[in-house]
Amino acid sequence: MTTTPDEGAFAPLRERVFAVLWVATVLGNVGSFMRDVASGWLVTELSPHPAAVAAVQAAASLPVFLFAIPAGVLADILDRRRFLIAVQCLLAAVSAALMLLSHSGALDLASLLALTFVGGIGAALMGPTWQAIVPALVPRTQLRSAVALNSLGVNIARSLGPAAGGVLLATWGAAVTYGADLLTYALVIAALLWWRPTPAATDPLAEPFGGALRAGLRHAMANRDLHRVLLRAGLFFAFASAAWALLPLVGRQLLQGDAAFYGVMLGAVGSGAIGGALALPQLRQRLGADALLMVAAWLCAAVMALLALSPPRALALAALLLLGVAWIVALTILGSLTQTVLPNWVRGRGLAVYLTVFNGALATGSLAWGAIAQGLGLVGTLLLAAATLAVLGVVARRWPLPAGDEVLDPALAWPVPELAGAVPGERGPVLVHVEYRVAAGDRPAFEALLVQLSAHRRGDGASDWGVTEDAADPQQLVEWFVLPSWQEHLRQHHRTSQAAVALQARLHQFHQGPGKPVVRHLLTLRPVPLHQN
Repeated sequence: MTTTPDEGAFAPLRERVFAVLWVATVLGNVGSFMRDVASGWLVTELSPHPAAVAAVQAAASLPVFLFAIPAGVLADILDRRRFLIAVQCLLAAVSAALMLLSHSGALDLASLLALTFVGGIGAALMGPTWQAIVPALVPRTQLRSAVALNSLGVNIARSLGPAAGGVLLATWGAAVTYGADLLTYALVIAALLWWRPTPAATDPLAEPFGGALRAGLRHAMANRDLHRVLLRAGLFFAFASAAWALLPLVGRQLLQGDAAFYGVMLGAVGSGAIGGALALPQLRQRLGADALLMVAAWLCAAVMALLALSPPRALALAALLLLGVAWIVALTILGSLTQTVLPNWVRGRGLAVYLTVFNGALATGSLAWGAIAQGLGLVGTLLLAAATLAVLGVVARRWPLPAGDEVLDPALAWPVPELAGAVPGERGPVLVHVEYRVAAGDRPAFEALLVQLSAHRRGDGASDWGVTEDAADPQQLVEWFVLPSWQEHLRQHHRTSQAAVALQARLHQFHQGPGKPVVRHLLTLRPVPLHQN
């Protein structure tokens, strides 16, 4: 992707709507991190066991693992703005409950975990939708910069929120800290009410929830570029999660700090992430995504190993700056690649799959490292996680990340099918034949392209795909694919990307028959009972 002179790392902020929503999100995340500091520190007072501390991290991440995919479906079929407002109201209610329970002295471990879990549900509902609106706010050429700015905004909040939360917690207590978080939701809701996106036209091919869920899962299963991103994300975050799951105990036990110092620790991570985000465009240009992700794994491993040695506080804070750099590099690279390998029609669902893997890795890793720390001890667990992550940073390069440079905008190049009469949308399954005549010497190259095209067919809605040859004439080949219904095939017409159409054009060059390859649409008949004598 080329960068024009008027673009750059901060170019999306020149888009007014993006800038307003970005600022509101930063303020909202400041409040969320203040809440997280209060919850993370309170659990060390409610229970000294590592498993209980790690359970808070898991309670926040597990709902995203469980509900992100249904949330992604809702992000693609509902009004995204109204949906976000409703989710913000839910999260505000969670903070209000935490504030009231803290003020009354009734907050215990069970209620803290339960409310953290409900807050995680809100995060699960919000995550795919918030990320899915980004392409509507900026030009495509600024998409990666916008994703990077979103990550930068999170880490600006990570640098300010924990420090502010630690001060509030140490000075006025948890109730005030939760109350400050509650106020930030009002700012986010106000920004969403101000935003007036262009109303979408009524879509006669709008998907119901069940069909949209199946189509989204089919696309995720067929998108090979997405598979590589998910694999690398799962491996990195499952092992890097040890740093986050055990950080409250590191602050309390190894560094002998209080709540305010714990907030400073998290603030150091956020500050490092800001620096990492600003340097990332130049680093990515020099090293590439794969090398940077390996460096991020090494940095994270080095920080965990150093913290295990109970260093002086100043040295620990310096190390946490590097942890922030590593975290922002991994988040931005994997998040931006996920955006670029997804077409817009399934963006919310695809991002939900990514968030499911990301948060599943965090939740599973947090619980696992907490359990290991129960038996092995805090120091031994940190050293084990560091050694494993350092080795994994090298091994994972066997599965290189995709370039993310395919044009996935709808091509709208398929002609309207010729019909003898009206076809009910629910009728199906539909079998589509594309008939080619290919010389024997061209078969290997032709079949290699067909295999690439098959991923697009399945990703755009086909439930099955194959290629056959005529037993009497092996040069006559038929590519076939199956759609669940006629309406789903019409949706496929609107989904097929420019990359897929370019692949089809290359296939057509091998066709030696008269005219273009013949396309047939075969509709399944109702079963006819056999004659009974």
